[in-house]
Amino acid sequence: MLQSKLFTKTRKEAPKDEVAENAKLLIRAGFVHKEMAGVYSYLPLGLRVLRNLENIIREEMNKLGGQELFLSALQGKEIWEKTNRWDDRVVDNWFKTKLKNNAELSLAFTHEEPIARIMSQFVSSYKDLPFSAYQFQVKFRNEARAKSGIMRAREFLMKDLYSFSRNENEHDSFYKKAKEAYERIFASVGLADVTYITFASGGSFSKYSHEFQTICETGEDIIYVSEDKKIAVNKEVYDDKTLKDLGLKKEELKEKKAIEVGNIFSLGTKFSDAFNLYYADENGEKHPVIMGCYGLGVSRLMGAIVEIFSDEKGIIWPESVAPFRVHLLRLGESSEIASHADSVYAGLQKAGIEVLYDERKDASAGEKFADSDLIGIPWRVVVSAKTSASGKLELKNRKTGEVKMINEEDLLNHVK
Repeated sequence: MLQSKLFTKTRKEAPKDEVAENAKLLIRAGFVHKEMAGVYSYLPLGLRVLRNLENIIREEMNKLGGQELFLSALQGKEIWEKTNRWDDRVVDNWFKTKLKNNAELSLAFTHEEPIARIMSQFVSSYKDLPFSAYQFQVKFRNEARAKSGIMRAREFLMKDLYSFSRNENEHDSFYKKAKEAYERIFASVGLADVTYITFASGGSFSKYSHEFQTICETGEDIIYVSEDKKIAVNKEVYDDKTLKDLGLKKEELKEKKAIEVGNIFSLGTKFSDAFNLYYADENGEKHPVIMGCYGLGVSRLMGAIVEIFSDEKGIIWPESVAPFRVHLLRLGESSEIASHADSVYAGLQKAGIEVLYDERKDASAGEKFADSDLIGIPWRVVVSAKTSASGKLELKNRKTGEVKMINEEDLLNHVK
């Protein structure tokens, strides 16, 4: 893509009302636009990152056998009354509205009720089970405070997977596979070393649920980490009973701040019972379906990545999620330099490598370098009078800062 055609522009200063580093950098680099507190629009660069994250997640959900669907964000009052979650004293972050006929509606903050009701229309026999379904859907939560940029927004993109099993053993088997899939997702985006499976409250559903918490000084959660065992305990369940259940000792736990980037729950039969989601076994006896839910905030994960992978110059995108793989900078307007840079651009495109080509005539070399560091594309390639004279290219790795001069024919081997 030609950078001169990109309608977004970088900014030297972040909005003064932003506190979170992820929001400051994403706004300055032109990835998002702030509409109001806790509400952000995703611009072309930001959307490319979201789509890359979606594809990584989708691949793992498909490996689990998940079937993708897309559920309505608008939900009627009656569906939530069946599980007693319409009451503001039970759920305090609703966005509620009314139709012109005064029927009450909500903007869904989660989808256990809707999907249980849908599946009650399609499950009747043990032969229909097990299976799982997932979606990428915008969720709405009326947060009292929205101060962590895109990591705690009032409108955000989430992947939610739901599993449907005949019995606890079948559910436990899928739950374990889902946990492993989440670990692979966080490894794919470069967060494996700082993300811990964290024991948290299971609420009314189970003894414990599992969160995936990424260590970060700007995180809002407090967890206690066992670095040797690669597990952690959320502060909300940090007591002697929990430690005894897990065989952990207070000597081996370290208090850390963290960002919750995912969570998985066993739901039991609460929603199945509410919506008559039953199946008949081999003998014709009816049983409630065992459900599980597996959430992962896609936009929240994007914000966490920026918090972890950034420096004083800007963002440092992991290669798996970067909006482009290469940032090509043309320094100088001579016909020789332009021809050389155009040739490199064409060669990268032909090889299927996504590249942002900064061929702007009205930007200085300093501006181009600063913008490249801020946007954070993994590889920077410079074509200039110096490189053209030597017949080589300047290649810089944004993560390591390593700079080397290479032949054009070696470029693909370095950036692939």
